[in-house]
Amino acid sequence: MTNEALKERTLTPQEVRAILNTDNKEIVELCKKASILPRKNSRGMTYFSYEEVKNLRKVQAMKNKVTNPVGAQNSESATQMSAMKSILSSLKNMENTLSDRIAQVIDEKLEGMDEVVVELIRCKTDNETLRQKIVDLNKEVYQLKNRLNSYKSVGLGLYVKKEQHVWE
Repeated sequence: MTNEALKERTLTPQEVRAILNTDNKEIVELCKKASILPRKNSRGMTYFSYEEVKNLRKVQAMKNKVTNPVGAQNSESATQMSAMKSILSSLKNMENTLSDRIAQVIDEKLEGMDEVVVELIRCKTDNETLRQKIVDLNKEVYQLKNRLNSYKSVGLGLYVKKEQHVWE
């Protein structure tokens, strides 16, 4: 085909999709970026000229360069990304496993603590009870000593009771 014939040739949206290997949505975006308005023929069918499709292809190439600046390293970077995702996934699994194990060990260690706390409370109560008994016994010893001191020995194993003063 000559240059004139190529310029006059019209392409349908289906052909443009096939040439650009894209969908209608992206074609609309490319048309906006390239300031191209699709035209309609006498039957109301949309068409593009060959030059417009060339311009759309250029805009698409520029767009792809912006989104993928290094096209040759695309597969390498995808491999690196999948490796990074794999490493992150492994780290997350290790973190979960470690935290589960730590929680299990702590639970096992604290399992007997309930009984220890109950026993501690029982011992504290017993301790307070015994302290009160000691106080009571000390009072009784004091009273018995006072009572004992109220008797005076008169000889031959006889004792006489002195008068007691009640201080209580």
